[in-house]
Amino acid sequence: MKPGPLNAITDVPGIQVGHYTDLEHLTGVTVIYPENGAVAGVDVRGSAPGTRETDLLNPVNLVERVQAVVLSGGSAYGLEAASGVMRWLEERGQGYPVGNATTQTVVPIVPAAVIFDLLVGSATVRPNAQYGYWAAQNLKGGPVEQGVVGVGTGARNGGLKGGVGTASLELPGGLLVGAIVAANAHGRAHDPVTGELYARFLEQEGEFKLKHPPRQLSAPDYTEVFADAFVRSNTVIGCVATNARLSKAQAQKVAQMAHDGIARAVFPAHTMFDGDVIFCLATGEVEINGPAELSRIGAVAADVFARALVHGVLHAYSVGGLVAYRDLYDR
Repeated sequence: MKPGPLNAITDVPGIQVGHYTDLEHLTGVTVIYPENGAVAGVDVRGSAPGTRETDLLNPVNLVERVQAVVLSGGSAYGLEAASGVMRWLEERGQGYPVGNATTQTVVPIVPAAVIFDLLVGSATVRPNAQYGYWAAQNLKGGPVEQGVVGVGTGARNGGLKGGVGTASLELPGGLLVGAIVAANAHGRAHDPVTGELYARFLEQEGEFKLKHPPRQLSAPDYTEVFADAFVRSNTVIGCVATNARLSKAQAQKVAQMAHDGIARAVFPAHTMFDGDVIFCLATGEVEINGPAELSRIGAVAADVFARALVHGVLHAYSVGGLVAYRDLYDR
């Protein structure tokens, strides 16, 4: 197995990403768009989540496919950004069809999750429907901009500047798994004593571009990591995409397993201060055979998610009074 050509979620055919970045107020929106819709699942693991339309993704509920996923800054205020993406989709006739022969319309299905970034930049300027619309206008395939962009603009990861990261992996049989992440965890992605990245062991083909050899990890300090300085901006949110043909229940399982990637990349993970949410989009081009192959996709999703989180940290630069990893440690 190896990363896809772009090492990005857009390696999955039909997946596009659009950012809207507000550098003045340090917040923004990221949209993940499957061109032909996708079966979706979600797993909400954090204790302080901000979400929209996640109940609809429960396998027992009606709607099977979504038209987009929104990741936004602005805490609960930022959920409004999904309305702008809905408007963009409605203009293109994309959504769940409702009505009859004389009265026909669509309702775009756009699940969303938000990070808490109100204490970075402006606390009073938050993503709104217009931000979401502008992010949708920026949708494209190909390389994905990482770091201080979109939802990662105001991200804060373990006391350092966080950001957006992405990664992918090709599996035998034509399967692809990609992920995009807003690295905004309460915990750190690195050992505070040595600077070593917790998920470095998952690196593929030198993707992290680190200069130093691997360094030993120190014993965790459970007191220091929960100091008040870190209880400010938290929640890892993201989306996994695959070209596998999955049911809603199977997509939910992949989303559940992908949360292991947070635990591999961040310490501590899934705290009371985090609102971790992972979506899964399945575009359905490749058939899979049984629970073993589904489990392999989930396991790969966890590793890809962890690598994407590391990219979010490594691509971030210092801004808004937050120091980036690249400026604190010799990469």
